[in-house]
Amino acid sequence: MSKIDTTEALNGTQKAAILMISLGQDVASSILNEMNEHAIEDITRELAQIGAVTPEVRTQIVEEFYNLIMAQAWAAEGGLDYAKNLLRNHTNPELANKVIQQISQHVQRTPFSFLQKAESENLLTFIQDEHPQTISLILSHLPYHKAGEILAGLPGQKQIEVVKRVANMEQTNPEVIREVEKGLETRLASMLTQSYEKAGGVESVAEMLNLVDRTTEKGIMEGLESEDPDLVEQIRRLMFVFEDILLVDDKGIQAVLKEVDNDELALALKTASEELKDKVFGNMSERARELIQEDMEYMGPVRVSDVEQAQQRIVDIVRRLEDAGEIIIAGRGGEKEMIV
Repeated sequence: MSKIDTTEALNGTQKAAILMISLGQDVASSILNEMNEHAIEDITRELAQIGAVTPEVRTQIVEEFYNLIMAQAWAAEGGLDYAKNLLRNHTNPELANKVIQQISQHVQRTPFSFLQKAESENLLTFIQDEHPQTISLILSHLPYHKAGEILAGLPGQKQIEVVKRVANMEQTNPEVIREVEKGLETRLASMLTQSYEKAGGVESVAEMLNLVDRTTEKGIMEGLESEDPDLVEQIRRLMFVFEDILLVDDKGIQAVLKEVDNDELALALKTASEELKDKVFGNMSERARELIQEDMEYMGPVRVSDVEQAQQRIVDIVRRLEDAGEIIIAGRGGEKEMIV
C-alpha cells in the first residue's frame, strides 16, 4: 500500500488497523485479545499490508474513534439527542455528522426499558391488575428470566390468558406500545423507533416457561391443554430441545440412556454437537460407546427428518423422567422446591 495521507478511501477495518498502530503494540495486543477470530484475521491482514501513514491521518482516526466512543457513552446516559448536541457543540460539523450516523445505527430505544431495573416482585405488584393483553405486551419486552418470575406470580387463570396472548403475538405497532408506556410511566427517555417491533410468539412463551418452577409450568400447560392442545405441543417442543440434554447431570443422563435404544441413540447423535456427544459417551461403558460410534460411522447418509424424530423421542423421555422427578434439568425455576 502506498503512503496514506487521507481517510476518505479507508474502510472500517483499515481505520481499525491504523488505530492499532497509533495506540502502540501493548495496547493493540490487549484489544486483539478481546476480538473474535474473524475480526483478528481481518485486522492482521490490513496491518500486514498497510504502508506509511501520515501523522495527520493517525490523529484524525484516533479523534474519530474517541468521539464515537464518547458519543455512545453520552447516548447511554442521556439519550441520542443529548449525544448529538454534545458532538455538534464540541467537534467540527463534518466529523459530528459522521459519528452521529454511526451511533444512530446502534442506539435504539428498548420498549419498557424503564421497567427492566425494577425487582420482579415490585414489578408484579405494579402490573398484576392490568389487563392480560397489557401484561403480555410488557412481558414480551422484558428479559426472559424476569418475565418468567412475573408470570409465576400471576393468578392461575391470568397466567393462562397471558400465555395465550404472548404466544399469538407477532407484531405490535409502536403507537400501541407508546400508549401502554404512557399509562405506566409519565416520562419516557426517548421516542420509539418507527419500525414495527417483533415480540412475543410461541418462542417467547417457551423461554419464559423454561425459567418458571415446574408447578407453575404444569398448571399453565394443563390449563392451555383443554383450550388449545396444538399450542401446548408447539410450546413443549420449543421448551426443551435435544441439545438441552447438556443441562442434565450425569446421573440423569444414565437414567435416560437406560430407556433409549442404541440404534435410536446413534441416529439422534448424528447431528449433535461434540460437547453433547462427549457428555453422552462419558456416561456409557467403553464397550457401549464403541458400539454407538461404530453405528454412527457406518450409518451412511440419513434424512434430517429421521434424525430430528429420533432426537424428539429422546427429548420426550427426558421430559417424562423430569415430570416423574427422576432427573433434574439445570437452570429450571423452582430451586427452592429442591430438597438437599
